[in-house]
Order: sequence, then structure tokens, then C-alpha cells
Amino acid sequence: MTKEELAARLHGRSIGKEITPEEEQLAKDAGLVVVFGYSDDNVELRGVIHDEAGCYNGGEVELCEDESVLEAWDQVDHDSERACEEYFERKGLPHKTLVCKWGEGETYSWTYEIGVPCASFDVLENGEPWCRGIVFAIADLATQPRGAPLSKADPATAQETGKEGV
Repeated sequence: MTKEELAARLHGRSIGKEITPEEEQLAKDAGLVVVFGYSDDNVELRGVIHDEAGCYNGGEVELCEDESVLEAWDQVDHDSERACEEYFERKGLPHKTLVCKWGEGETYSWTYEIGVPCASFDVLENGEPWCRGIVFAIADLATQPRGAPLSKADPATAQETGKEGV
């Protein structure tokens, strides 16, 4: 399954019904990560990465090629030398910053940007657009240079043509 196929499959779901366990397994098997908002303070990650991160009013989350979320520096136990060492070891892994935007547009409460190719899908609330979710390949976290421009998932390209967001 490609990111475009999965995004098309998820497009138009309602809050709380964004992805089924079966679809999450399909995403995992295909090496894909699905990103969408939950409430006003969380970003949900499903597929190869199964996690969530607090993003009240938006924020940034570091995603590593080893299929994990890099804990924020302010969340690390600074009194633990080992915890600090682990943080810097993991910080050296190939990773990308997932930018989580809350309420910055007129249409969606949640939108996302990441420096890898992605496809988008809409999550609805009472039939109206609420979240612009994204799907990307975990392998792209390692293959894209850290300074690569952010990829903004475009609904027209993701749903209508099946091409990657620009």
C-alpha cells in the first residue's frame, strides 16, 4: 500500500474513527506513518510509529528513523547522566521535525508539515473539515536531508491525483 492509497482510504473519516486497527497494521506493514489530531492538544501517530505527543496550541515533534518519537529536551531528566546521554545519542539519529499547527488556517483546526514527501487526508467533525492529516514513509526520514524544505500536503494532489504533496 502506498501513502497515497492509504490517505485516499482515510479521507473523510470522522473524529474518533480516523483509522481502524486493521488499517494501522496495513500502514505498519507498508512502512507508513499516519498523523492526525486528537482534541485540541494531541497529535496521534499510527502505523510504524504508534505514539502520541502533546501539542496544545500546536508545536513540534521530532520523529526518528528508528520508528520512534524523540523526547523533548525539557522532558529529559537532567539529573540523570544516562538520560542525557541517551537523548543526545538519539538526537544524532536521522530525524525530521513534524510541525503541528493548531488553528492557523480558516478551514482546519489541525494541519501538519514535515520535510518528507507526504499525502494528505481530511478528518471531519459533524461533516465539516477539522483536521488535515498526513501519511508518509518512515524510510523517508533517513533519505531526506535534514535541511530539506518542508512538505505541505496538498489536498488536491493527495486525493484527486494520488501524487505527493508539494
